[in-house]
Amino acid sequence: MQKFIGTGVALITPFKEDLSVDFEALIKLVNYNINNGTNYLVINGTTGESATISKEEKQLIIDTIIKVNNKRLPLVLGVGGNNTLEVVKELKTRDFTGIDGILSVAPYYSKPTQEGFYQHYKAIAEATILPVILYNVPGRTAKNMEPATTLRLAKDFKNVVAVKEAGNNQQQYNTLLKNKPADFLIISGDDDLALGVTLAGGSGVISVIGQAFPKEFSKMIQLGLEGKNKEAYAIHFKMMDIIDYIFEENNPAGIKAVLQELAICKNDVRLPLVKATKQLQDKIASFVESF
Repeated sequence: MQKFIGTGVALITPFKEDLSVDFEALIKLVNYNINNGTNYLVINGTTGESATISKEEKQLIIDTIIKVNNKRLPLVLGVGGNNTLEVVKELKTRDFTGIDGILSVAPYYSKPTQEGFYQHYKAIAEATILPVILYNVPGRTAKNMEPATTLRLAKDFKNVVAVKEAGNNQQQYNTLLKNKPADFLIISGDDDLALGVTLAGGSGVISVIGQAFPKEFSKMIQLGLEGKNKEAYAIHFKMMDIIDYIFEENNPAGIKAVLQELAICKNDVRLPLVKATKQLQDKIASFVESF
């Protein structure tokens, strides 16, 4: 699973002012990341506002990125939810040509038991031959998938190849790193902890801020993979403030404000999200100008 080591980015979905998908900006964003060191792209993850993307839009987004990417980088598709049967149905019926792996967010709202998590992902693993990346993000799903459950899945299913861990809990990362199977990847889903996790034995990150500063962020993670902590932390310290800013109000409003400052896309989001406040936009603009 070398293709999922390094810096992956959870692509936003750019919108026009009328909130239709801005495919021109999406193409610009994809090429910007490919040309500046990103290792793989994640399509239609939660940062892509997947909850408010229609099935028709999702297919057009996938088709556009596959075409623009033209096999240059591995592609991971977000396929998840809290309706296990619907997720399994999509896995069994969608054409995954051009897709290298699946990122599947833990069930939200339902707050399953650990056995519920296991059975949900068991059904997913058995529904596809593609590599599956588990995605634990308890701050959004309202329930933590514990390391024992993640490790059980890793040991029981060959195509469960990684976890994107985003609990912002260093001890949980350490438990996973200590006990994981040799070929199972621990991928940081926390931009602020990504370097530390990588230096501790993690396989990199699926990042939000990385899509705005791919050259710097991917270099930082590569230095971390090489164990060059001083050089890596020099970049980390430069980026600490902007990582805080993009999550200050909501994601992806923060990262879209950054991308607007970089003239890649507009900062529009779909309800129930709202744009970053002027106060936050001003802080972001000041950072980008001085970076």
